[in-house]
Amino acid sequence: MHGSPHTVGDVMTRTPVSVGRDTPFKDVVALMDRWKVGALPVLEGEGRVVGVVSEADLLFKEEFRDRDPDRFVERARPADVAKAGGVTAGELMNAPAVTVHADATLAEAARIMARRGVRRLPVVDSGGVLKGIVSRADLLKVFLRADEELTEEVRRQVVDRLFPLSADHIRVEVSEGVVTLTGWIDSPEPAPVAERLARAVEGVVDVHCRLCPVSVRDDPH
Repeated sequence: MHGSPHTVGDVMTRTPVSVGRDTPFKDVVALMDRWKVGALPVLEGEGRVVGVVSEADLLFKEEFRDRDPDRFVERARPADVAKAGGVTAGELMNAPAVTVHADATLAEAARIMARRGVRRLPVVDSGGVLKGIVSRADLLKVFLRADEELTEEVRRQVVDRLFPLSADHIRVEVSEGVVTLTGWIDSPEPAPVAERLARAVEGVVDVHCRLCPVSVRDDPH
């Protein structure tokens, strides 16, 4: 992985399993079971994403398997009732699909997932053609970055930029993703900025900022 910010293209699955509009219900279930995924993009034409079918969409058939929905349920949940009678991916899917582009940052993808309540996002190009899929688990891969890699990036992106004249007096230590900054700086103002920038490095779990102004060291009291 390159330096922050990482993009969806860095962590996405590039050969996602997908289905067409006419894929039968049982084939959708079989694909989910075989590939251990909870949702599948639905494609048409040259691979354009038109929707997503999830396990939740399939479960409506089981919910209403042994009883007909009453009038209240039919009025309150018409889409769910319709999906209970669906027999193809096109009848079961959520459309339009919630998608993301490969050049989106991981933070942007995480916000989309949180706001739209989805666990996986099809990754599409400018024409809506499927290029990959990104899951919540994929977004967490940045936390697998080695401490040595994080140390190098924090020093390069934070210390060297904020403190070009005193970088040699600042120590960067990373243990289990937790960054500790120690050393002497000319004034206290940049310390909160250094902490914020270090926390923004993808893969950093927490930051302890112990940067002190030189005036504190020289204070006889």
